[in-house]
Amino acid sequence: MERTELLIIGAGAAGISAACAAWDAGCRDVVLTDRLPYTGGILPQCLHEGFGLAAYGSELTGPAYAERLAKALAQTGVHFLPGREVLAVTKEKTAVLSGSGGMEEIRFERLILATGCRERSIGSLPVAGTRPAGIFTAGQAQEMINLHHWQLGSRVVILGSGDLGMVLARRFTLEGKQVLAVLEQEAHFGGLARNYHRCIEAHHIPIRYRCTVREIHGMPRITGVTVEDLDSGERELLCCDTLITAVGLVPERELIRGLEEAPWLSLAGNCSKVHDLADSAAAEGAKLGGQVGRQLVK
Repeated sequence: MERTELLIIGAGAAGISAACAAWDAGCRDVVLTDRLPYTGGILPQCLHEGFGLAAYGSELTGPAYAERLAKALAQTGVHFLPGREVLAVTKEKTAVLSGSGGMEEIRFERLILATGCRERSIGSLPVAGTRPAGIFTAGQAQEMINLHHWQLGSRVVILGSGDLGMVLARRFTLEGKQVLAVLEQEAHFGGLARNYHRCIEAHHIPIRYRCTVREIHGMPRITGVTVEDLDSGERELLCCDTLITAVGLVPERELIRGLEEAPWLSLAGNCSKVHDLADSAAAEGAKLGGQVGRQLVK
């Protein structure tokens, strides 16, 4: 069984920043692991600019931001274990991992969880109708388009006007697809103003406020959605072949269920709370990593 003073689960912005800060604080026994075969978390699939203003003073794309984090990590002696799915964390301070080489266990003194968020899916919403192909969460769609270059559909409805919903609306438009509408249940857009101006206004993408999807139609692929005006109650059928849901994030904490009060456990980044900016998650990770690192070297 491998042993380490500090184990960090999740190699996104918060996890890498925590690992680097712990190393800089003098902790020389740090293991960073991630289920993906590379560092950066979701950053490599975020091709739009808007990252790094606070950390670096300039706007970067997600991949460029991830590259800067990877370079900082490479300047340390942190041991990175890629391609490991953490199956369990026990109260005996042991993590059970699974990778291409099989199962392994790591015993640790301190644990920083930096596993980020998961997306709310269509199943979490009170939407009637069928559950056909052609429905994706915003993160799924972004990964498939930007990393795998897949074609998802040609007539798109996006539910949710947060940052990712607006960025995806622009991405579909640039790909030559028709975004029929971005639907928002509130009376205002949900993301940053700069994303609204750059994505929605600049590309003349229709956005409809105080609206939501009440029913999905079609089988085996989606053929349309029934949209309800939340103020008037009126309903309208929008014929589409793709529905993207961008309806919120939930901190990913299943690994530590029942261990939340453990004195050896700390949470960083989006699994602690949902951050609007990667810079904010990274700053929280760095602060926490430095604190834990200093405690371990005392």
